[in-house]
Amino acid sequence: MQGTVAGYSLRYWLTLITGLLECLLFAGLVFGHASLVFVLKKEEYFGWLCVDTNSTTDSKGEHLLNCSGQDEQFSLVFTVASFLNNFLTLLNGYIFDHFGTRMTRLLAIALFSGGTLLVALSSPEFSHLLYPALSLLAVGGVLLLITNMQVGNLFPAHRSTIITFYNGAFDSSSAVLLIVKILYEQGISLHTSFIFLTVCSSIHVARTFLLMPKTHIPYTLPENYTYGTNCGKGNTDTVEETEMKEGPPTQESPETENTSLAPEVQSFGSCVNSRFFIFHLVWLSIMQLRHYFFIGTLNSMLNRLADGDSNLVSQYTNAFAITQLCGILCAPWNGLIMDRHKKKPLAPGETEQEADLRSSYLSLLLTALQCLFFSVCTSIAFLPLQYFTFVLQVLNRSFLYGGNAAFLSIAFPACHFGKLYGLVMAVSAGVSVLQYPLVSVVREYPFYVDIGLIFLTLLAFIHPTNVFIHCRKQARLRKEHPETRARL
Repeated sequence: MQGTVAGYSLRYWLTLITGLLECLLFAGLVFGHASLVFVLKKEEYFGWLCVDTNSTTDSKGEHLLNCSGQDEQFSLVFTVASFLNNFLTLLNGYIFDHFGTRMTRLLAIALFSGGTLLVALSSPEFSHLLYPALSLLAVGGVLLLITNMQVGNLFPAHRSTIITFYNGAFDSSSAVLLIVKILYEQGISLHTSFIFLTVCSSIHVARTFLLMPKTHIPYTLPENYTYGTNCGKGNTDTVEETEMKEGPPTQESPETENTSLAPEVQSFGSCVNSRFFIFHLVWLSIMQLRHYFFIGTLNSMLNRLADGDSNLVSQYTNAFAITQLCGILCAPWNGLIMDRHKKKPLAPGETEQEADLRSSYLSLLLTALQCLFFSVCTSIAFLPLQYFTFVLQVLNRSFLYGGNAAFLSIAFPACHFGKLYGLVMAVSAGVSVLQYPLVSVVREYPFYVDIGLIFLTLLAFIHPTNVFIHCRKQARLRKEHPETRARL
């Protein structure tokens, strides 16, 4: 029996580690856009959009081409890919819920492989292949992340930590394209690198059948639960079967709480119309727009600050990509901040949900502050300062997406989490499309665009302020009416 249990434990750990590597090396590839653009410019993709004005020279006295049209095309490629990455989250969640892990992963692998293959087959003459290529990479990558999030259910005591690490690995995977850039500079062609990435999809297929379930991993894990290709008998209950046997995992027993005091579950419509959701949507959309605009215009910004020195641009592009590796290290910090109250006793009359909500205020505030400092540093036209900007960017991005999922799980009923998460990502994707018209403006007025984005970032502080006021109000009501449990 001990050997069987050890076999289950080994499979759980193999699933965890291979899933972490999958997210780290593949899932967020599209966000290494800055490194990829450097290579694509060397290959003269969209090169026909560069114009020799004979009016600008670099530090060596050589004429510089005006490539603003080329930069605009690269920015549009990223805008389309990042939009689809978020907008299709709602559809991706539906596919995952209704068709299970195996079918969803096979779809993800097909999309991802199609994207890498299109990049490998593209050329300067067929530059527009980058539009479907990066879009397929984005959608396929986020589907891989969605199917891996459930691995946290295999380790109930560390579920949130594992989910946070997976999100951090997703952020850090953008550094893979830095490796592609370095290999390119050493003589390995872009075509060869992406053919290799396409071949690696066979590993994803093997993992799908050997180390992932056909349906879903249940949150309340049955005893001796197993999945994938089994050499022996084990419990392979699905989520639905587990819930039929044990009931919903969040349901409280009558002995622990009087049913007359239990709050009614909010409807999905009331959640969407609440101030919490609306302000949270504003909070996410503004900061996500700031990040997408920064990534999409990073190459052109570095060229402007470096006066067209390609060696300097390469150096700073490498530095940016290296800092992205730190996403996997930064992501858990936010979870520690939000869980800092877990070992402390609850206040009289306070529910666990209210305590979690009170603790989330600091996380929301710090995330907005980080984005404000990040925006200020970006607006200062001093090249060495951008090293610090890169650090702020990866820290803030890690806090932003981890905090987004955590707040939705705290503030709203669990039965609506998937729909609310998909909706908030889809709507914020629509806002992120604004980065493209901003690209046209930033060519002529970079300073004013940066100042405008700084003032826009200030709107993100509405959300933590609203949460703080709500928690103070609930605390005051508990003191005035200790016999009444406050509700959201």
